[in-house]
Amino acid sequence: MAKRDYYEVLGLDKSASAQEIKRAYRKLARQYHPDINQEADAAEKFKEIGEAYEVLSDEQKRAQYDRFGFEGANQFGGGGDFQGGFGDIFDMFFGGGGRRQDPNAPRRGEDYQYVVDLDFMESVTGKTETIELEIEVECDTCMGSGAKPGTKPETCNRCGGSGVETVEQNTVLGRMVNQRPCSQCHGTGKTIKEKCSTCHGSGHVKKKQSVEVKIPAGIDNGQQIRLSGKGGPGVNGGPAGDLYVVIRVRAHEIFDRVDQHISMEMPVTFAQAALGAEIEVPTVHGNVSLKVPAGTQTGSKFRLRGKGMPSLRGGANGDQFVSVIVMTPKHMTDRQKELLREFEEISGESGVEEEHGMFQKMKKFFSH
Repeated sequence: MAKRDYYEVLGLDKSASAQEIKRAYRKLARQYHPDINQEADAAEKFKEIGEAYEVLSDEQKRAQYDRFGFEGANQFGGGGDFQGGFGDIFDMFFGGGGRRQDPNAPRRGEDYQYVVDLDFMESVTGKTETIELEIEVECDTCMGSGAKPGTKPETCNRCGGSGVETVEQNTVLGRMVNQRPCSQCHGTGKTIKEKCSTCHGSGHVKKKQSVEVKIPAGIDNGQQIRLSGKGGPGVNGGPAGDLYVVIRVRAHEIFDRVDQHISMEMPVTFAQAALGAEIEVPTVHGNVSLKVPAGTQTGSKFRLRGKGMPSLRGGANGDQFVSVIVMTPKHMTDRQKELLREFEEISGESGVEEEHGMFQKMKKFFSH
Protein backbone atom coordinates (compact mmCIF):
# COMPACT_ATOMS: atom_id res chain seq x y z
CA MET A 1 0.00 0.00 0.00
CA ALA A 2 1.39 3.41 -0.98
CA LYS A 3 2.51 5.58 1.91
CA ARG A 4 0.05 8.39 2.56
CA ASP A 5 0.80 11.97 3.51
CA TYR A 6 0.83 12.31 7.30
CA TYR A 7 -1.57 15.28 7.25
CA GLU A 8 -3.96 13.27 5.07
CA VAL A 9 -3.78 10.34 7.51
CA LEU A 10 -4.93 12.57 10.38
CA GLY A 11 -7.40 14.50 8.20
CA LEU A 12 -5.66 17.84 8.75
CA ASP A 13 -4.31 20.80 6.81
CA LYS A 14 -0.62 21.69 6.96
CA SER A 15 -1.55 24.74 9.02
CA ALA A 16 -2.97 22.59 11.84
CA SER A 17 -1.96 23.57 15.36
CA ALA A 18 -0.32 21.20 17.85
CA GLN A 19 -3.62 20.98 19.72
CA GLU A 20 -5.53 20.07 16.54
CA ILE A 21 -2.95 17.37 15.75
CA LYS A 22 -3.29 15.88 19.22
CA ARG A 23 -7.09 16.01 19.08
CA ALA A 24 -7.23 14.33 15.66
CA TYR A 25 -4.80 11.61 16.74
CA ARG A 26 -6.76 10.76 19.89
CA LYS A 27 -10.03 10.56 17.95
CA LEU A 28 -8.65 8.32 15.20
CA ALA A 29 -6.61 6.15 17.58
CA ARG A 30 -9.74 5.29 19.53
CA GLN A 31 -11.71 4.68 16.34
CA TYR A 32 -9.20 2.22 14.85
CA HIS A 33 -7.86 0.59 18.02
CA PRO A 34 -7.72 -3.16 17.19
CA ASP A 35 -9.42 -4.04 20.47
CA ILE A 36 -12.49 -2.00 19.45
CA ASN A 37 -12.48 -1.97 15.65
CA GLN A 38 -12.89 -5.43 14.11
CA GLU A 39 -12.25 -4.32 10.49
CA ALA A 40 -9.52 -6.29 8.72
CA ASP A 41 -7.27 -3.24 8.19
CA ALA A 42 -7.86 -1.63 11.62
CA ALA A 43 -4.43 -2.63 12.97
CA GLU A 44 -2.67 -1.28 9.88
CA LYS A 45 -4.58 2.02 10.08
CA PHE A 46 -3.84 2.26 13.82
CA LYS A 47 -0.12 1.88 13.10
CA GLU A 48 -0.32 4.46 10.28
CA ILE A 49 -2.07 6.96 12.58
CA GLY A 50 0.58 6.46 15.28
CA GLU A 51 3.41 6.98 12.80
CA ALA A 52 1.85 10.21 11.50
CA TYR A 53 1.34 11.54 15.03
CA GLU A 54 4.91 10.67 16.06
CA VAL A 55 6.26 12.94 13.34
CA LEU A 56 3.73 15.79 13.36
CA SER A 57 3.64 16.12 17.16
CA ASP A 58 7.39 16.80 17.26
CA GLU A 59 8.27 20.33 16.06
CA GLN A 60 11.67 19.35 14.70
CA LYS A 61 10.45 16.23 12.90
CA ARG A 62 7.46 18.11 11.53
CA ALA A 63 9.66 20.91 10.16
CA GLN A 64 11.90 18.37 8.43
CA TYR A 65 8.88 16.51 7.05
CA ASP A 66 7.28 19.72 5.73
CA ARG A 67 10.52 20.57 3.94
CA PHE A 68 11.86 17.22 2.76
CA GLY A 69 8.94 14.78 3.05
CA PHE A 70 9.34 11.24 4.37
CA GLU A 71 13.13 11.28 3.95
CA GLY A 72 13.35 14.35 6.16
CA ALA A 73 11.23 12.72 8.86
CA ASN A 74 13.36 9.58 8.78
CA GLN A 75 16.45 11.58 9.69
CA PHE A 76 14.94 12.02 13.13
CA GLY A 77 13.74 8.47 13.67
CA GLY A 78 10.15 8.95 12.44
CA GLY A 79 8.23 7.32 9.63
CA GLY A 80 10.04 3.96 9.74
CA ASP A 81 9.92 0.72 11.66
CA PHE A 82 11.83 2.27 14.54
CA GLN A 83 9.39 4.58 16.28
CA GLY A 84 11.77 6.54 18.46
CA GLY A 85 14.31 9.32 18.11
CA PHE A 86 17.87 9.91 19.27
CA GLY A 87 16.64 10.14 22.86
CA ASP A 88 15.34 6.59 22.63
CA ILE A 89 18.67 5.34 21.32
CA PHE A 90 20.48 6.82 24.31
CA ASP A 91 17.83 5.34 26.59
CA MET A 92 18.62 1.90 25.21
CA PHE A 93 22.31 2.18 26.11
CA PHE A 94 22.29 4.40 29.19
CA GLY A 95 19.00 3.75 30.93
CA GLY A 96 16.91 6.80 30.04
CA GLY A 97 17.34 10.54 30.37
CA GLY A 98 16.20 13.78 28.86
CA ARG A 99 13.65 16.24 30.17
CA ARG A 100 11.34 15.03 32.94
CA GLN A 101 8.24 16.56 34.39
CA ASP A 102 8.10 17.82 37.93
CA PRO A 103 6.85 14.79 39.93
CA ASN A 104 4.79 17.11 42.10
CA ALA A 105 3.12 18.92 39.20
CA PRO A 106 -0.64 18.37 38.72
CA ARG A 107 -1.36 15.65 36.17
CA ARG A 108 -4.57 14.73 34.42
CA GLY A 109 -6.14 11.37 35.25
CA GLU A 110 -6.38 8.48 32.85
CA ASP A 111 -9.21 8.13 30.35
CA TYR A 112 -11.49 5.13 30.80
CA GLN A 113 -13.36 3.20 28.13
CA TYR A 114 -16.56 1.20 28.45
CA VAL A 115 -18.50 -0.75 25.78
CA VAL A 116 -22.32 -0.69 25.68
CA ASP A 117 -24.22 -3.18 23.49
CA LEU A 118 -27.52 -2.03 21.97
CA ASP A 119 -30.26 -3.76 20.04
CA PHE A 120 -30.86 -2.25 16.61
CA MET A 121 -34.16 -0.67 17.65
CA GLU A 122 -32.52 0.88 20.73
CA SER A 123 -30.11 2.69 18.41
CA VAL A 124 -33.18 4.09 16.60
CA THR A 125 -34.97 5.39 19.69
CA GLY A 126 -32.01 6.07 21.99
CA LYS A 127 -32.04 5.18 25.66
CA THR A 128 -30.59 6.01 29.04
CA GLU A 129 -28.16 3.37 30.24
CA THR A 130 -26.79 3.02 33.75
CA ILE A 131 -23.36 1.43 33.77
CA GLU A 132 -21.41 0.11 36.70
CA LEU A 133 -17.73 1.03 36.79
CA GLU A 134 -14.92 0.13 39.13
CA ILE A 135 -12.84 3.28 39.23
CA GLU A 136 -10.04 4.67 41.34
CA VAL A 137 -11.02 7.45 43.74
CA GLU A 138 -9.13 9.39 46.35
CA CYS A 139 -8.67 7.44 49.57
CA ASP A 140 -10.92 8.87 52.28
CA THR A 141 -8.66 7.62 55.07
CA CYS A 142 -5.53 9.54 54.05
CA MET A 143 -7.21 12.12 51.78
CA GLY A 144 -5.05 10.98 48.89
CA SER A 145 -1.66 11.45 50.54
CA GLY A 146 -0.93 7.72 50.89
CA ALA A 147 0.38 8.29 54.43
CA LYS A 148 -1.06 6.99 57.68
CA PRO A 149 -3.46 9.52 59.28
CA GLY A 150 -1.49 11.85 61.53
CA THR A 151 1.61 11.59 59.30
CA LYS A 152 2.50 12.97 55.91
CA PRO A 153 4.82 12.13 53.01
CA GLU A 154 8.36 13.41 53.31
CA THR A 155 10.66 14.83 50.67
CA CYS A 156 12.85 12.07 49.28
CA ASN A 157 16.34 12.47 50.75
CA ARG A 158 17.94 10.72 47.79
CA CYS A 159 16.69 12.99 44.97
CA GLY A 160 15.76 16.06 47.03
CA GLY A 161 12.18 15.89 45.73
CA SER A 162 13.09 16.12 42.05
CA GLY A 163 12.07 12.53 41.30
CA VAL A 164 15.28 11.84 39.36
CA GLU A 165 18.80 10.86 40.26
CA THR A 166 22.03 11.43 38.37
CA VAL A 167 24.12 8.45 37.33
CA GLU A 168 27.62 8.54 35.86
CA GLN A 169 28.72 5.73 33.52
CA ASN A 170 31.85 4.92 31.56
CA THR A 171 30.91 4.06 27.98
CA VAL A 172 32.62 3.61 24.63
CA LEU A 173 31.81 7.28 23.98
CA GLY A 174 33.47 8.41 27.18
CA ARG A 175 32.11 9.27 30.60
CA MET A 176 28.36 9.89 30.39
CA VAL A 177 26.13 11.65 32.92
CA ASN A 178 22.53 10.50 32.80
CA GLN A 179 19.32 10.98 34.76
CA ARG A 180 16.81 8.29 35.62
CA PRO A 181 13.82 7.92 37.97
CA CYS A 182 14.89 7.94 41.57
CA SER A 183 15.35 4.36 42.80
CA GLN A 184 14.09 5.28 46.26
CA CYS A 185 10.86 7.21 45.55
CA HIS A 186 10.32 5.81 42.01
CA GLY A 187 10.03 9.28 40.54
CA THR A 188 7.43 10.70 42.92
CA GLY A 189 9.86 12.94 44.81
CA LYS A 190 8.36 11.78 48.12
CA THR A 191 8.69 8.86 50.50
CA ILE A 192 6.10 7.50 52.90
CA LYS A 193 7.45 5.95 56.09
CA GLU A 194 4.08 4.90 57.48
CA LYS A 195 1.67 3.94 54.74
CA CYS A 196 -2.10 4.26 54.93
CA SER A 197 -3.61 0.89 55.85
CA THR A 198 -6.55 1.43 53.50
CA CYS A 199 -4.79 2.29 50.22
CA HIS A 200 -1.34 0.91 51.14
CA GLY A 201 0.37 4.14 50.19
CA SER A 202 -1.14 4.65 46.72
CA GLY A 203 -3.52 7.45 47.78
CA HIS A 204 -6.35 5.85 45.78
CA VAL A 205 -8.80 2.98 46.25
CA LYS A 206 -11.08 1.17 43.83
CA LYS A 207 -14.74 1.89 44.21
CA LYS A 208 -17.85 0.83 42.29
CA GLN A 209 -19.72 3.74 40.83
CA SER A 210 -22.91 4.03 38.78
CA VAL A 211 -22.78 6.37 35.81
CA GLU A 212 -25.85 7.35 33.79
CA VAL A 213 -25.28 7.61 30.04
CA LYS A 214 -27.82 9.22 27.72
CA ILE A 215 -27.51 7.48 24.36
CA PRO A 216 -29.02 9.65 21.60
CA ALA A 217 -31.43 8.35 18.96
CA GLY A 218 -29.66 7.51 15.70
CA ILE A 219 -26.30 6.54 17.17
CA ASP A 220 -24.33 4.16 14.96
CA ASN A 221 -22.17 1.13 15.62
CA GLY A 222 -18.63 2.12 16.69
CA GLN A 223 -19.49 5.68 17.71
CA GLN A 224 -18.61 6.81 21.20
CA ILE A 225 -19.90 9.19 23.84
CA ARG A 226 -17.49 11.25 25.93
CA LEU A 227 -18.31 11.92 29.57
CA SER A 228 -15.97 14.63 30.77
CA GLY A 229 -14.39 14.13 34.18
CA LYS A 230 -15.75 10.61 34.65
CA GLY A 231 -12.39 8.90 34.11
CA GLY A 232 -9.48 8.26 36.46
CA PRO A 233 -8.66 10.72 39.27
CA GLY A 234 -6.08 13.42 38.70
CA VAL A 235 -2.68 13.34 40.37
CA ASN A 236 -1.45 16.13 42.66
CA GLY A 237 -4.67 18.05 42.22
CA GLY A 238 -4.85 17.59 38.46
CA PRO A 239 -8.21 17.19 36.66
CA ALA A 240 -9.90 13.81 36.29
CA GLY A 241 -9.76 11.98 32.97
CA ASP A 242 -12.74 11.30 30.72
CA LEU A 243 -14.93 8.26 30.20
CA TYR A 244 -15.47 7.14 26.60
CA VAL A 245 -18.53 4.95 26.09
CA VAL A 246 -18.17 2.93 22.86
CA ILE A 247 -21.43 1.78 21.25
CA ARG A 248 -21.86 -1.62 19.63
CA VAL A 249 -25.15 -2.17 17.78
CA ARG A 250 -26.38 -5.71 17.15
CA ALA A 251 -27.44 -6.56 13.59
CA HIS A 252 -31.16 -6.66 12.80
CA GLU A 253 -32.82 -9.61 11.11
CA ILE A 254 -34.41 -7.57 8.28
CA PHE A 255 -33.01 -4.03 8.44
CA ASP A 256 -29.55 -2.97 7.25
CA ARG A 257 -28.12 0.47 7.99
CA VAL A 258 -25.88 2.61 5.76
CA ASP A 259 -25.19 6.00 7.36
CA GLN A 260 -28.65 7.46 8.05
CA HIS A 261 -30.46 5.24 5.57
CA ILE A 262 -32.04 1.82 6.10
CA SER A 263 -32.49 -0.87 3.47
CA MET A 264 -34.54 -4.07 3.44
CA GLU A 265 -35.91 -6.72 1.08
CA MET A 266 -39.68 -7.17 0.79
CA PRO A 267 -41.15 -10.36 -0.69
CA VAL A 268 -44.25 -10.08 -2.93
CA THR A 269 -46.25 -12.73 -4.75
CA PHE A 270 -46.13 -13.20 -8.51
CA ALA A 271 -49.71 -11.92 -8.77
CA GLN A 272 -48.95 -8.79 -6.71
CA ALA A 273 -45.93 -7.98 -8.87
CA ALA A 274 -47.78 -8.62 -12.15
CA LEU A 275 -51.11 -6.96 -11.30
CA GLY A 276 -49.92 -4.33 -8.85
CA ALA A 277 -50.91 -4.15 -5.19
CA GLU A 278 -50.81 -2.08 -2.05
CA ILE A 279 -48.73 -3.89 0.56
CA GLU A 280 -47.79 -3.22 4.18
CA VAL A 281 -44.08 -2.64 4.79
CA PRO A 282 -42.35 -2.60 8.19
CA THR A 283 -40.14 0.37 9.08
CA VAL A 284 -38.30 1.31 12.27
CA HIS A 285 -41.06 3.88 12.83
CA GLY A 286 -43.98 1.45 12.33
CA ASN A 287 -45.71 -0.20 9.39
CA VAL A 288 -46.58 1.86 6.28
CA SER A 289 -48.43 1.19 3.03
CA LEU A 290 -46.50 0.90 -0.23
CA LYS A 291 -48.05 0.85 -3.72
CA VAL A 292 -46.38 -1.72 -5.94
CA PRO A 293 -47.17 -0.87 -9.58
CA ALA A 294 -48.22 -3.55 -12.05
CA GLY A 295 -45.30 -5.22 -13.79
CA THR A 296 -42.85 -4.74 -10.92
CA GLN A 297 -39.71 -6.85 -11.34
CA THR A 298 -37.46 -8.51 -8.76
CA GLY A 299 -34.86 -6.00 -7.56
CA SER A 300 -37.07 -2.95 -8.08
CA LYS A 301 -36.29 -0.43 -5.35
CA PHE A 302 -38.70 2.00 -3.68
CA ARG A 303 -37.88 4.89 -1.35
CA LEU A 304 -39.80 5.70 1.82
CA ARG A 305 -38.73 9.24 2.68
CA GLY A 306 -38.09 10.05 6.31
CA LYS A 307 -38.39 6.42 7.45
CA GLY A 308 -34.69 5.95 8.09
CA MET A 309 -32.50 6.70 11.11
CA PRO A 310 -32.85 9.91 13.15
CA SER A 311 -30.08 12.49 12.83
CA LEU A 312 -27.73 12.93 15.78
CA ARG A 313 -27.57 16.65 14.95
CA GLY A 314 -31.32 17.14 15.02
CA GLY A 315 -31.88 17.22 11.25
CA ALA A 316 -34.29 15.20 9.13
CA ASN A 317 -34.47 11.43 9.31
CA GLY A 318 -32.81 9.34 6.65
CA ASP A 319 -34.82 7.26 4.16
CA GLN A 320 -35.74 3.59 3.92
CA PHE A 321 -35.12 1.73 0.67
CA VAL A 322 -37.30 -1.30 -0.08
CA SER A 323 -36.05 -3.84 -2.63
CA VAL A 324 -38.85 -6.04 -3.98
CA ILE A 325 -38.26 -9.78 -4.30
CA VAL A 326 -40.84 -11.62 -6.43
CA MET A 327 -41.48 -15.01 -4.84
CA THR A 328 -41.89 -18.00 -7.15
CA PRO A 329 -44.21 -20.62 -5.61
CA LYS A 330 -42.56 -23.98 -4.89
CA HIS A 331 -45.63 -26.05 -4.10
CA MET A 332 -48.71 -25.61 -6.32
CA THR A 333 -52.01 -27.40 -6.65
CA ASP A 334 -53.03 -29.03 -9.90
CA ARG A 335 -55.49 -26.21 -10.50
CA GLN A 336 -52.78 -23.57 -10.05
CA LYS A 337 -50.51 -25.40 -12.47
CA GLU A 338 -53.35 -25.65 -14.97
CA LEU A 339 -54.03 -21.93 -14.79
CA LEU A 340 -50.33 -21.08 -15.24
CA ARG A 341 -50.11 -23.33 -18.30
CA GLU A 342 -53.18 -21.64 -19.73
CA PHE A 343 -51.62 -18.25 -19.01
CA GLU A 344 -48.43 -19.37 -20.77
CA GLU A 345 -50.38 -20.53 -23.83
CA ILE A 346 -52.33 -17.30 -24.07
CA SER A 347 -49.30 -15.05 -23.47
CA GLY A 348 -46.64 -16.76 -25.50
CA GLU A 349 -43.59 -14.55 -25.96
CA SER A 350 -45.45 -11.58 -27.47
CA GLY A 351 -45.77 -9.00 -24.69
CA VAL A 352 -42.67 -10.27 -22.92
CA GLU A 353 -40.48 -9.70 -25.97
CA GLU A 354 -41.74 -6.16 -26.36
CA GLU A 355 -41.06 -5.24 -22.74
CA HIS A 356 -37.82 -7.15 -22.23
CA GLY A 357 -35.06 -6.65 -24.75
CA MET A 358 -33.09 -9.42 -23.07
CA PHE A 359 -35.38 -12.05 -24.67
CA GLN A 360 -34.56 -10.66 -28.11
CA LYS A 361 -30.83 -10.81 -27.33
CA MET A 362 -31.08 -14.42 -26.13
CA LYS A 363 -33.05 -15.50 -29.22
CA LYS A 364 -30.46 -13.90 -31.45
CA PHE A 365 -27.68 -15.64 -29.55
CA PHE A 366 -29.18 -19.13 -29.87
CA SER A 367 -30.07 -18.62 -33.54
CA HIS A 368 -26.37 -18.58 -34.53
